[in-house]
Amino acid sequence: MVSGETSGRRAEVELTNLDQPLFDGADAAKRDLVDYLEAVGEQLLGELRDRPLSVMRALRGQRPFMQKNLPRYAPPWVRTVVIWAESSKREVTYALCNDRATLLWFANQRAVEYHPTLVRVDRPDHPQTHLVLDVDPPPGAPFEAVARTARLVREALAEVGLAGAVKTSGAKGVHVFVPVAQPAATEAIAAATRALAARAERIDPELATTAYVLADREGKVFIDGTRAGGASVVAAYSPRLRPGTTVSFPVPWDELDRVAPTDFTIRAVPALIGAGNPWADHLPEPQPLPPELVGEGRAIPVARVAAMHEGKRRARSRRREADGE
Repeated sequence: MVSGETSGRRAEVELTNLDQPLFDGADAAKRDLVDYLEAVGEQLLGELRDRPLSVMRALRGQRPFMQKNLPRYAPPWVRTVVIWAESSKREVTYALCNDRATLLWFANQRAVEYHPTLVRVDRPDHPQTHLVLDVDPPPGAPFEAVARTARLVREALAEVGLAGAVKTSGAKGVHVFVPVAQPAATEAIAAATRALAARAERIDPELATTAYVLADREGKVFIDGTRAGGASVVAAYSPRLRPGTTVSFPVPWDELDRVAPTDFTIRAVPALIGAGNPWADHLPEPQPLPPELVGEGRAIPVARVAAMHEGKRRARSRRREADGE
């Protein structure tokens, strides 16, 4: 495409308004997003293929929003899968971003972030393929605290003979991924995730917490052990709606202390990966989950459910206090 053109076609996809700013603070135009997704298309598609996809879109004049249901105006060649959403009691038509044309169509829709689910739909049993622990710092915490907490997760994995890879989330935290050998029940993966989060917290409870309720975290780094089943996680190589348009990017464990999330942007990442795929290189082979770890996790309450019950208990307590009981 000739520089300065505001529209055009790539991979048979009509592209428009390419010189418009991407979002406030992006330091990028829509053209830069398209160019980036073309440059890393092969690597990113490897993370998205056959996984129900949600995207974060940044339309001009609107607040960014998460889109799960594919719009009705989407081209007929965009593949889809319909999944029942228990939380909203409705069917959701998700896109499957399986090819470059679909990826560029999403770019033209100003889809900046790409959040695939942990399950694949190309097999009848829709297996969850990875165990994921999300390490999320409190406001104002340095990335060094995130790196230290991620190493707690790595230590907890090693204690039970597992290994994982780490990537920046593209925001302030990191994600630790553990490929899981199949067959593996989603419930078992969820239990193992809870157990690993609790084990990492116990190694250094002054630094890390598994408290799901924000007010209970006491300024500690949160290890989120709730990603399981139909949950989605931002993909490796996905841009983020953050200043500078950062990217979720793989980091070797021994380099985690020497990077910052802002090192990885849509301008920097293509040169960093070239024709390679560091995320695929860092991920270990799929591993079976130790039965004792799964059993340990089954004894830990599901965080969202426990938080809901605790919230109701606290609300009742406040009402009693207000009534003078």
